[in-house]
Amino acid sequence: MKVNIEDVIQARAGNRESFELVYTAVAPDLYKVALYTLGNSHDAEDVVSETFLEAYKGIRNLRDENSFRPWIMKILSVRCKRKISDYIKGKGQLDIDELLDLSTGSDGQTERTEVLTAMEKLTPEERTIVVLSVLQGYTIREIAQILSCPQGTVSSKLHRTLKKLRTMLS
Repeated sequence: MKVNIEDVIQARAGNRESFELVYTAVAPDLYKVALYTLGNSHDAEDVVSETFLEAYKGIRNLRDENSFRPWIMKILSVRCKRKISDYIKGKGQLDIDELLDLSTGSDGQTERTEVLTAMEKLTPEERTIVVLSVLQGYTIREIAQILSCPQGTVSSKLHRTLKKLRTMLS
């Protein structure tokens, strides 16, 4: 869903209803990115909620209302990285089936399981780049802005990661 720039302007001015409209427009995308990055619906919901709170507190600092989506995605990216750091700290305590939140069933579910398993094998940075590009449709330039890294780095990592995924899934 597209974000209404007027709502962003009003939200930046302190209008709660406008912020709610803006957030509602991006919430599904935030959740998808968090879910595919973290692989766990509960943690994805938590990270999106944290992103919402941080964005609400900081929207007055948003310099360009046209940059709202990359700005909130950057907040989400930082939150996801923190959560992944928590995973690493407690690595021996995680149940992988619980982390992926998967169940077996139809062929579509089996395919989903294979994709999620392959995504789990990627580094957190690779996973984030793939999710932002393939699932959310962000450009290389926008991803570079969200991740605060050079466009060339994002482009080459995306190319290598997609090649790696194709190999894992074939």
